[in-house]
Formats: sequence, structure tokens, C-alpha cells
Amino acid sequence: MIEDEPLPAAAEAPSHVLIVDDDAELRALLTSALESWGYCVSGAANAAEMDQTLQRVPVDLVILDVMMPGEDGISICRRLSQQPTPPIVMLSALGDEQDRILGLELGASYYLAKPCSAREVLATVRAALRTRVKFENETLRYLRFDGWRMDVLAHELFDADGTLIDLTDGEFAILRVLVERPRRVLSRDQLLEAARGPTSEAFDRAIDVQISRLRRKLRAPGDDLIRTVRNEGYMLVPAVSRQ
Repeated sequence: MIEDEPLPAAAEAPSHVLIVDDDAELRALLTSALESWGYCVSGAANAAEMDQTLQRVPVDLVILDVMMPGEDGISICRRLSQQPTPPIVMLSALGDEQDRILGLELGASYYLAKPCSAREVLATVRAALRTRVKFENETLRYLRFDGWRMDVLAHELFDADGTLIDLTDGEFAILRVLVERPRRVLSRDQLLEAARGPTSEAFDRAIDVQISRLRRKLRAPGDDLIRTVRNEGYMLVPAVSRQ
């Protein structure tokens, strides 16, 4: 079912992929392809084996066949979508548009029709995992830097003692974009857009004033936390952790 194509030498990250398919030969081919690209791979021939694996080890992505004896892939996808679950890539000989739509509506991230090449499967796995990481990063609530804690959802900033710092909406927006892109120079236009929106007619000096106020509230009037990069913009200096 999988065409024999040369594969890249290494994967971007050692994620754990679970292949659920009753075709042992196909599982072996997919496992070989994914492992050659650096992924950790487990296999399951049916829903029961899949459930056992999901309970036993963390899984980052599920490749799920539609047509299997016992509980089929559509039923499995519907069941998994009702609970926190890794991304699902549906893999099936049923390439009809209605089947693809059903799989996606039930919670699958992608739908691949058999036969498909190893390269296509690998590209889809990478895309699904990138989407998962992006979603998780965007839903993280707290950002920490140099003793400060930023609550992204509540729009609040706390110092190392847990004291709430009074920030205006504009100050918080500018600080957030700096904290979300640490060690990266951001132009005044980028910061203006973050603070006022893309249609803002404010001028560069407004950002300089906001940065000056932020530095005072962060008790770092110089370049210790927010560095001025001449003719370029501003940059957050310390490392940032997310949770």
C-alpha cells in the first residue's frame, strides 16, 4: 500500500506515533518509514490493542485505519474525540468525499486515502504534530521571565512576591508581544500593531513612551529587561518559560 520512496534522514522531534491498522504488512511498512525518520512507533491491530497502548504510554499522534474488524475507525474516532486525545490521521481505502468529510467532522486532523506514498504519510504526520504543538503553545496561560509572572488569559502581571502590577491595556499588549518573542528584535510598527491594532495611526514616539513606562513598572529603567536596539526597535532580554 505504501510506495517505496527515498526518505529524509531525520525527524524534527522524537514524537510517539501509534499506528492502528489490522494489516500487519502495512503497519510494518509505516513503522519502518517513521522510525527511519526518528519517530518512536507503536502498532495496534484493533481497538482493544489501541486502548491498551494509550493507557500504558503517552502517544503524540494516532494513525487510524477506517476499515477494521470489530470496532471500525469511524467508531474509534468518534469515541476518542469525546475525550482529550492526540491528533488523529485517518488512513483508508475509502477515498470518497463523504467519507473524508465524516472523518474530519468526527475529529480527525487529516484524512489520507490509500494507496499513498511514505513521503505523503510522513509529511502529514509532521503537519499534524506541528499543529498540535502550536495549539498547546497558544493555550498556555502563564509566561515567566526574570521573576515576573504574566497571566495571558487574565491580562495580569505579578512580581516575584505575587504583587499585582497595574498595567494599561496598551502596556500589557506591548509587554505580551515582547515576552512571547524573547531575544528577538521587534520594530516599533510591530509593537504599535500589537498595542493599537493594524489600523492605528499612532506614531513611533507613542511606543517609546509606553516602553519607558513599562520599564519603570518592571523596575528596570535601563536595558536590563527591555533593550533598545538602535534604529531597529526593542527586544526582551531574559529567557521566558511557559506553563
